[in-house]
Amino acid sequence: MTTPHPLIRPADASPAAAPASQPWHGPHSAIAFDEAGMRAALMDISRPVAVVRAADGRTGLTNHPGDDAHSNGAGAVTLLASAAALPATRLGDPDFKQAYGLRYALYAGAMANAITSVDMVVALGQGGMLGSFGAAGLPPARLEDAISRIQAALPNGPYAFNLIHSPFDPTMEHRAVDLYLQYGIRVVEASAFLDLTPALVRYRLAGLRPTPQGGVEVGNRVIAKLSRKEVAARFLQPAPEDIVQQLLAGGQITPLQAQLARLVPMADDITAEADSGGHTDNRPLVGLLPTMIALRDELQARHNFPTPVRVGAAGGISTPAAALAALMMGAAYLVTGSINQACVEAGASEHTRALLAKASMADVVMAPSADMFEMGVRVQVLKLGTMFPMRAAKLYELYTRYPTLDDIPPAERQKLEKQIFQRDIDTIWQDTRAFFTGRDPSQVERAERDPHHKMALVFRWYLGLSSRWSNSGEKGREMDYQIWCGPSLGSFNDWTRGTYLAEPANRHVLDANLHILNGSAYQFRTAALKLAGIALSPALEFYRPHRPAF
Repeated sequence: MTTPHPLIRPADASPAAAPASQPWHGPHSAIAFDEAGMRAALMDISRPVAVVRAADGRTGLTNHPGDDAHSNGAGAVTLLASAAALPATRLGDPDFKQAYGLRYALYAGAMANAITSVDMVVALGQGGMLGSFGAAGLPPARLEDAISRIQAALPNGPYAFNLIHSPFDPTMEHRAVDLYLQYGIRVVEASAFLDLTPALVRYRLAGLRPTPQGGVEVGNRVIAKLSRKEVAARFLQPAPEDIVQQLLAGGQITPLQAQLARLVPMADDITAEADSGGHTDNRPLVGLLPTMIALRDELQARHNFPTPVRVGAAGGISTPAAALAALMMGAAYLVTGSINQACVEAGASEHTRALLAKASMADVVMAPSADMFEMGVRVQVLKLGTMFPMRAAKLYELYTRYPTLDDIPPAERQKLEKQIFQRDIDTIWQDTRAFFTGRDPSQVERAERDPHHKMALVFRWYLGLSSRWSNSGEKGREMDYQIWCGPSLGSFNDWTRGTYLAEPANRHVLDANLHILNGSAYQFRTAALKLAGIALSPALEFYRPHRPAF
């Protein structure tokens, strides 16, 4: 018969390796020796936790400070190690929380087509977290409605709105910025930018004001989500002078704002986005984050901005261990993405959320994107339960092989219309033509001159609708759902397996993110005890979401 592994013990039995000890004075009843009691002591992250040894040799945990010199009626108790209180509100950079009016240094990154929905942004904001509304792909009327609803629910914030780079449809950026300035949106999350654009620079500079002390008040904050050094360098420095002069000449900024632009960087914060869902360069966070921090330090030393740009971490943040690792590497804040799409507040269908709850780390793949299709840009999507990745790849293969739709062989065209589009190409073009005639007539004009561009627009019809079918739960189109997802969701599913969060209906965005933060604090404390010479069993060392976090 084997002896059960102790729940807690000194890491090494040799006297030389034993942790230092001193008397502990507290009531014996405050010491937990059973697994449930010791876990509860570790989970009470708002209070210190101590490892103590009773007179009978048993080792236990307590949250009592041990400052009652008259309470040890059961014999001498010794203190072996302790870890300080660490509520989740203390994690991350306090300046980040103060700048955005947050309790927690975490925000939910934007997912296009309102997957990061009004309900999600409001739920997070009411809980002291930031949510970035998924504005990409929405028509102005729907974006305007979302602005009104979020501002009504969160009149004092916090909230952010996404501004996505649209190289093939720059009018979308300009229209979004027009609305953000009109409604006083003070925080945007800039994503998928390959370079700075006049629309983004206009938003940033339009909020600059001089202070009585001779400084600059930054009224419009920018959080840039990126994964390349050359792009990060642009956000870590003042706006390019050529764009500033262009905006000044067009009367879109004032001469004073043009002068103040030289004194501030383009972003308040940059998020190092590692391997993630949607647009991603599949970078490893352990390499990307230190690189971005070093680049920030280099450019800060050059420009000496009064407030240095903060650097956060995104991509892979789906478990307490991952979040703690990012914080220990120097992340000022954390950003979650894929896990939020699996929550009930997400603008995703029940069918999609059920698929996401089953995903493993290997159930993701790269596929052609809708917004940058012609450039060969790819997005990371779920391959479980959908044929979208293969069908999208087929479209890009045809686009690169044939110059016009008419050049596609008849048999291949028939497969497209029956198996993928489920409509004939001529009808799709008429719908596409009508859509762009109302939204951006230049696209139609170009397509009539350039048959290859016409092909791209027809193929983008499928790529664009596939994500909307996923969100709305379009019946009969389940095999065409485009579901943006990173491998981190598989980690989240592994971590929550066997807990109440394994069930999709129980996944609420504030609760899930709070568990990640609380778990990070929990595992920081168990790591501190381990460094102090205390070995905890796996049952105690790692955090599990046993019940709602609030």
